[in-house]
Amino acid sequence: MAKLNNDLLSHFLEELLPKLAAAPDDSSLWDSAKRAFASEEQEDEELELVLEAEDLELLTEIVEAWKKDQRVLPAHDRLTLKRALKSFRKRLKLTMLDDASGLGVGPMSGGRGSDIVGVAPPEHYPKEVWATLVRQGRLVADRWGTYELPPGG
Repeated sequence: MAKLNNDLLSHFLEELLPKLAAAPDDSSLWDSAKRAFASEEQEDEELELVLEAEDLELLTEIVEAWKKDQRVLPAHDRLTLKRALKSFRKRLKLTMLDDASGLGVGPMSGGRGSDIVGVAPPEHYPKEVWATLVRQGRLVADRWGTYELPPGG
């Protein structure tokens, strides 16, 4: 894995844990984790030390803390989540503006409001990004694959 791009390092490491547990001495798995971490210029010294020491127990604790929001996500993940939320807000705003300016509104009228409250998320971010934003309470998911901002969001 060279670059994470829009993927989350925390999710990558979470998916790698079962493989590491099954083969804790497999250096290629640890190397892929180290490359993913190093490719994104992280500032988490503890995680770097855990990966260098190839300590499965401590890595599991870190990943579990991320899942429970008890530990700050890696810098790459925070930036990816911020960009994804900004992209979502822009899509929602444009969809609402498009709906409000539909046919049937006179050119001399004040227009009408939009009834749209949610949209499908931008596809260039993986599902894990949206699931993380929902878990953090920054988005609300519905049954049809659309998301909306929480009240006051």
